[in-house]
Amino acid sequence: MENFLEEVNKKINGVPIQRCYHCRKCTAGCPMSSHMEYNINKVIKMIQNGKRDEVLNSSTIWLCLSCETCITRCPNEVDIARMMDVLRQMAIESGVGAREKNILTFHEAFLSGMKSGGRINEPMMMVKYKLKSGDYLADAMLGLDMFKKGKLALLSPRTKDMKSVRNIFEKTKTR
Repeated sequence: MENFLEEVNKKINGVPIQRCYHCRKCTAGCPMSSHMEYNINKVIKMIQNGKRDEVLNSSTIWLCLSCETCITRCPNEVDIARMMDVLRQMAIESGVGAREKNILTFHEAFLSGMKSGGRINEPMMMVKYKLKSGDYLADAMLGLDMFKKGKLALLSPRTKDMKSVRNIFEKTKTR
């Protein structure tokens, strides 16, 4: 039976987490680190120490923006954004979900949009999110302002190669 570190490394399928020597450049550059329960460096240490439940139950994995600032700063090219994606999926598969209100709902709306069109159609993603979360009008004016300024298109182009998108979801067994 593989340990937590081996399981995460296998699913990342890239630079192993052991390459991290805890320089903390990832944490220093993270725009969300001040909002996280554990900083990125601490999450990596927890994975290395086999603290599966603490990691998968933390809010930190759900607050990552996947902006990839961490990987651009990492001298060893540890793909922390991918690691966070893997940890979120592991949490879902373990039935843990997210502690943060509606983050899992947003995550599911995002993946649903990717699965149906290969790209994000922001208005459709937000409609799915709003319907599931019940938070219908909280930021409606912001959306309207973004649309007026041309920052939000009603229709997004679809990916030409939807077969590849379906392949990705099939290989990762993401629903």
